[in-house]
Amino acid sequence: MPLARRICGGAVLALVVALALPAPAPAASANVAALQSALTALHLYRGFVDGISGPLTRSAVIRFQRRRGLLVDGIAGPQTRRALGRRGRPPLGKRVMRLGHFGWDVAALQFLLLRRGYGPGRVDGAFGRLTHRAVLRAQRARGLTVDGLAGQQTIGSLRGRSVSSGPGRFLRPVPGPIGDGFGARRRGGRRHQGVDFPVSYGTRVGAAAPGTTIFAAPNYGGYGHLVVIQHPLGYTTWYAHLSRITSWAGERVDGGTRIGYVGSTGYSTGPHLHFEVRRYNTPVDPVPLMSSAVAASAGGRRARTKLECRGRTDPVKAPRGSSWIARERLCRW
Repeated sequence: MPLARRICGGAVLALVVALALPAPAPAASANVAALQSALTALHLYRGFVDGISGPLTRSAVIRFQRRRGLLVDGIAGPQTRRALGRRGRPPLGKRVMRLGHFGWDVAALQFLLLRRGYGPGRVDGAFGRLTHRAVLRAQRARGLTVDGLAGQQTIGSLRGRSVSSGPGRFLRPVPGPIGDGFGARRRGGRRHQGVDFPVSYGTRVGAAAPGTTIFAAPNYGGYGHLVVIQHPLGYTTWYAHLSRITSWAGERVDGGTRIGYVGSTGYSTGPHLHFEVRRYNTPVDPVPLMSSAVAASAGGRRARTKLECRGRTDPVKAPRGSSWIARERLCRW
């Protein structure tokens, strides 16, 4: 066979093999997340703050550059960052972040905290109390000085390579079969964003994986009494229509920890648990991610009667059987 034909044939084969291989997943970047957060606040970006630069992020940058009369290249370079004002500065690591700070670096920090499973549940560039508590949780978990200040040591620890690709297989939050599945058509044409477990009123609900509770209160958008737990790498699990909540925002939970009881609060036609899994706030089908083990029987920690209050070392005692709201009022803010 002539040499030229062999080379040509080898190149074609290499191209076919390359096309057959799956493309590597794009890496999430804290700086991209900070950019997305700034563009969201300006009503230019309508996607999720996931730290992945794609067409939505690029088109939002282009719209911003046109609006400000900048060079339109879709790249958030120094000129574009300056035009973002205080949302575009300072760079991550330039200062020690603390309660009350605002800016690009705070949004990047929030994304790193969210990706590691410490909260704070949102990326808005404002170092408020939720972010402060998330920093404290991260510092405790990683053996750092627990002072709520996010400097080089804390940032470096959060940026370090993760040994886990996610929370693993989720436990089933309650026993019993699944009723309505993910994507089922609901009234008004909307799609079901989770799965329903049609179990009896008062059934114990367990956390599906280790994480931090970031929301535990009545929701007025139809979820009723709702618990949301943050897990590593942007995953959250949602537990809706509860009759009673036994967790609180900021609680570190294990797989199986009791977080509430099944009810029929919110937009519900009968007792059941509505369970969602989200990745960077995008609902995904929970079924392929769930194991056959049940969280309610997974041996989670015993029910607690103390509530940790915003980093305090002297937890406040709560009466046995008190509701989440009652225990929240006992917290000395």
